[in-house]
Amino acid sequence: MSDVARLAGVSKMTVSRVLAGHSVASATRERVQQAIDELGYVADAAAGALSSGRSEFVAVMVPSLASSNFSDTVRGLAAALEPHGLQLLIGDTDYHLDREESLIRSMLRHQPRCIALTGSRHTDATRTLLRRSGVPVVEMWDFPSDPIDAAVGFSNVNAAREMVRYLAERGHERIGFLGGASELDRRGLDRLKGFRMEMKALGLDAERVVRLGESPITMSHGGPAIASLLAAWPDTQAVMCVSDMSAFGAIMECHRRGLSVPGDIAVAGFGNFEVAACCTPSITTVSVDAYGIGLRTGEVLLAALEEREQGAVKHASKRVRIAYQVLARESA
Repeated sequence: MSDVARLAGVSKMTVSRVLAGHSVASATRERVQQAIDELGYVADAAAGALSSGRSEFVAVMVPSLASSNFSDTVRGLAAALEPHGLQLLIGDTDYHLDREESLIRSMLRHQPRCIALTGSRHTDATRTLLRRSGVPVVEMWDFPSDPIDAAVGFSNVNAAREMVRYLAERGHERIGFLGGASELDRRGLDRLKGFRMEMKALGLDAERVVRLGESPITMSHGGPAIASLLAAWPDTQAVMCVSDMSAFGAIMECHRRGLSVPGDIAVAGFGNFEVAACCTPSITTVSVDAYGIGLRTGEVLLAALEEREQGAVKHASKRVRIAYQVLARESA
């Protein structure tokens, strides 16, 4: 900043005012900006945050950037926040709650304006850190009854139950489920829970379950999973998969075995990934607006920041429900 001030022939305070966007004579502002451009000067954001008590970033936690659904959620967040001068600082938790806690601790040291994180299950320490942080927090993709602050999501349990009802209404009684072996993917576990709940509610066998593969579940898990399912229950009429990626792998394995989908076995997915529409047959799935979750989360965070700047009293926890639907296609 001293170099900029010297080259522009102004004081460091004037440079600071230009950088902060305060009122400065246009000729002076132009001279300072020319010096900044010539020197390639970039202001120290950390120092600015220390002096103002405010940063320009929003901390975002996702389980895996390899998942296009979570990538779409991040895009939605960016679309909502960047026009307001806020940038995303993204942490990939790899589905581990202890890693999420470590990332939250690190990011809180840099005074984020607000925090968005995926899911509603966290370590006790994470919940304490977030509640004491004093910044708006939104939990995405779940619909908890007791959010830390606010939540934007839906019930994975209820969505899975709706898919089971869809399959049952088409005459399928012997329905299986393909999920991951890890206990870390809580949304996947909720879908399994919903599957079992609805199967029991319909008086059907809820034990045709194969859990294979660590999170995130990919196409490579679906083939071995359906092979195991058919080995144990060869009379299975339909299968619900924890994600479209698994469903795609399962359908490819059916093709290799000469099985017709849905003639010999119906296959359904979850998430409405791009592959679901491109697959042959196209995959019946639960459609969730991943981009919309990010966009709505950004709007909730912006509203919370505006309330705080206006000195509004904090209201009760806010929950925004995101719509989902069973999207009927060719596979089931």
